[in-house]
Parts: sequence; C-alpha cells; structure tokens
Amino acid sequence: MSEETRSKNFIENIIDKDLAEGKYEKIVTRFPPEPNGYLHIGHAKSILLNYGIAQEYGGQFNFRFDDTNPTKEDEEFVNSIIEDIKWLGADFGGKVLYASDYFDKMYEVAIKLIKKGKAYVDDLSAQEIREYRGTLTEPGKNSPYRDRSVEENLKLFEEMKDGVYEDGAKVLRAKIDMASPNINMRDPVIYRIARMTHHNTGDKWLIYPMYDFAHPLEDAFEGITHSLCTLEFEDHRPLYDWVVQEAEFENPPKQIEFAKLYLTNVVTGKRYIKKLVEDGVVDGWDDPRLVSLAALRRRGFTPSSIKTFMELSGISKSQSSCDYAMLEYCIREDLKPKAPRYMGVLRPLKLIIDNYPEGQTEEFEIENNSDDPDAGMRKITFSRELYIEQDDFMEEPPKKYFRLFPGNEVRLKGAYFVKCTGCDKDAEGNIIAVHGTYDPETRSGSGFEGRKVKGTIHWVNAADAIDAEVRLYENLIDEEKGKLNDDGTLNFNPNSLEVLESKLEAASADFKPGDHVQFIRNGYFVVDTKDSTPDHMVFNRVVGLKSSYKPA
Repeated sequence: MSEETRSKNFIENIIDKDLAEGKYEKIVTRFPPEPNGYLHIGHAKSILLNYGIAQEYGGQFNFRFDDTNPTKEDEEFVNSIIEDIKWLGADFGGKVLYASDYFDKMYEVAIKLIKKGKAYVDDLSAQEIREYRGTLTEPGKNSPYRDRSVEENLKLFEEMKDGVYEDGAKVLRAKIDMASPNINMRDPVIYRIARMTHHNTGDKWLIYPMYDFAHPLEDAFEGITHSLCTLEFEDHRPLYDWVVQEAEFENPPKQIEFAKLYLTNVVTGKRYIKKLVEDGVVDGWDDPRLVSLAALRRRGFTPSSIKTFMELSGISKSQSSCDYAMLEYCIREDLKPKAPRYMGVLRPLKLIIDNYPEGQTEEFEIENNSDDPDAGMRKITFSRELYIEQDDFMEEPPKKYFRLFPGNEVRLKGAYFVKCTGCDKDAEGNIIAVHGTYDPETRSGSGFEGRKVKGTIHWVNAADAIDAEVRLYENLIDEEKGKLNDDGTLNFNPNSLEVLESKLEAASADFKPGDHVQFIRNGYFVVDTKDSTPDHMVFNRVVGLKSSYKPA
C-alpha cells in the first residue's frame, strides 16, 4: 500500500501534530522488553510499530532491555530476544542498551525526590502496604512513616543501599496522594531491597528500582520522544508523567497506548507455556505449535509475512482478536511465488505399474515453480514402482472421486496416464499396494491430444525416494471448546501434532535447515532447524494450500 493511499493511524497523527508544533527535533522510539521469557507474536507488533515509526520519520530506534528485576531474568532470554529483533529486521544499529546501565542515574533521581519531599522510606511490610492502599471505591491511608524528615529518609535510603537491612525490611515510596482515584498514584513503591546477582551489574546493587519508576527514566535518559506501549499501561501514564516531571526533564517523552494483538487459538501466557514445556506437551519455547517468535521462525514463518500480518491487523485503541487464519494467509501469500514445488508423498502407498519394463528408469523435466518462469526446471526419475498418497486410491469410491480406483485412469503429474487394475492386501485386509498399467503414448510433453482424464495425482519414484520425517500441526488449543478446563489448566488439543514417515523426490536431499518448499497438493513446508540432519531430514508443515481467510 502506498504512502499516498494509506490512511495514517492515530499515533502518526499525534506525532505529526507534535512535529508541527515544534515539540521535538527528531523522533526517537524504543522497544524495551524484559528478559524474563521468549518474545511472542504480540511483541512483534510493538517491535515493528516502534521501528516503523522511527523509519517513517527519519528518526532513531533504540533496543533496550528493561532488566530491573533480576529474580526473573536470564541470559538465555537476553540472547533469544536479540536474535528475534535481528530476524524481524528492526535495525538498532548494533547497540544493545540496558536499563541497568542507568542504575546510578536512577539512584540520583531517587535522592532528588527525597530532597524535594517527594519520596520517603517506609517500614511497612508488603502485606501492610496492600492493606493501607485502599480499594477502587475507598481511598488509602497514609503510612505512619510518611512524614519522616528529609534527613532521616536520606540516611535510611543510603543504609538500604549499603545492606544494613534485610530484604523486604524497608522500601522507598513516592509521596503522591493516598486518596487518588488512580491506585497507581497511591504512594507507589519505587525501590526495594533485593540481594540478588544481576546478569549485567553483578553484585554491585542491593536495591533495585521498580518498573514504573525505572521505565519513564530510561525513556527520558535516552531522549525517547514517544513511548509507545499497550493499553494495560494507560492507568500507569499519570505515574509515568509524574516521574519525568518531578525528575525535572526539560522535554520529557510522551506515553501513547495502543491495543495489544490477540490471536485466536494460541497460547501466549508465559505461565501456561512454562507448564507445557515442563510437562513435555511441547518440546521447548520454540515448539512450532507456539507463537513465540522463535517458534514461528522454526515453523517456517518469514519476517515479511509477520510484517504483512501486522499491516493487516492495524493499529488502534480498541481491543480485538485476529483470526489465526489471517496469519496463515500472510505466509501463504509470501511463499507462493518463492517456494519451489516438489513432490512429496506424506502417507506412502506403493503403486506398481505392471506393464512398465522391469529395471528401466527414465527422466522427466518438471518446473520448479509454475508461478515463476525464471525458477527453471529440474529432472525427476520414473520407474516401475512408485509411491502415491494413501488417500489417492479407494476400492469403492464415492461419486466425484477422480483419483485411482479399479478401472479409472489418472495422470501422474509430469509423467504418464495410469489406469488402476486392482490392489494387494495383507492378512488383515489392509491395502499394501496398488496395481495399474501405463499408456506410453501419454508421456508428458509428447503433445498427446487423445482422451482426457479428470484426475492428476503426485507421486515419487520408489527407487530413489528420500525418507523423511514430516510433522503436521494443528491448533494447540480450540477456543470454541474453551481455552481452560474447569480446574484452570489449559485445554490443549492432543492431536495438535502428527508425525509421519514420508517419501520425497530425490532432489529434496539438497534442502538445508530453514529452506522452504511446497510439496504439491500438501502445503508449504520448512526443513526443521533444530532436529533435521542430513541423515534424518525433518520437515515442518508451515501451512496448507487452502485458506478460509480473504482479506478485506
């Protein structure tokens, strides 16, 4: 969509107004994840929005870890988040910022607030602070320690920093208004004692700032102009503004909230994903049934498909859910012109062409992508024994079944017409092979213009077929049946993963982890980046070929 025809979203309208009024010389945005888990599809919206705004206005995009809570942070999460940002193509100039780099500056701001009479050290326990806070309908009440002198607060706060007191014994609170209708403004805690080793600062600090205090300061220190965040922070905006105002920043950042991205039939909650991982329901945070960015990457989604999805879902103030089918539509449209088209038989059934000479092999040329003439051709082999899909043969077919059944003729894609003559069964009556005859006159490319057939099926030459593990995925949960069970556990779909031992055409052996391919009639697949090896290739189905979603 061109810039001329695209209508601007409400955030762009605010920025345009700020620029017109001369409030900012350069637009600076940021993405500030907490390194306490893997990023998911919802985070991609924030990443691409913040990066896109900076690009649109010729500004700057900062990538910063909001690492103020060492109890939940891990180097594994730091590394995975950096990889996700790079994968999405959000260029942060190679400079990773950390909130913890500003701990000294934050401490200085806390001292300033104490000296201004805007912060005090409180001895109440966490439970007592909750009890004093009040409710949505009743005001809170002042702590008995609220009126300590500036001198006493400075002394106690320094002692907190120096390790004089045990964890939880004291906190530093902002002095705002215990009767405020906004509970976030009722003297929130801004520092607590925590004897923990930090992944970036080690054991230097025994006190750590709270998120609502640290975050606006980080933005202000970096010169962020527009702090774009999701709607749950709307009630926190007065506190955000209070912090940067009392810290006396001349041109403080402006917080703007937008609606989160909700996707149907997926799990994004870290608590639920952690339980699924621990219970072995999924094989890690990057299991392709999840929608962490690592999982989507492993499933075969591309950065461009994610970007298209975000453009279609839009930016607004209204909460809504996007159908997972829309995400599937985006990757399907992205791969259609690019992915080569090969033949792969997911559930193999032997087809024996009885009148084809034993020991003979011939070659056919077939296009790599019928939608892309420049994709070229490749050679495939053909012989007496082939593999076809199990559901491409039926002994007693229903009406309008145009594939193989006794007496019916089909075209083998890129090869010959084959007429079914019967089948072999084992002792239990299971079909183990199909028999047929071929017509040499119908060779593909020969210009045959005789009789027509209604069915065309794909196949693989048994003599040089590649064995591969193919994984088919369904929704991890079905929201129509209820996302949660009565006991609060996740109502996951036990059939969300099907593992098949499949047969692929010989050229498939050249694919490398991360390569995409369309297996004709079966969908788009990617070589698994975690489990696939040259001796045991693993393919994940990204998405099927058919879509119920149509863009507006």
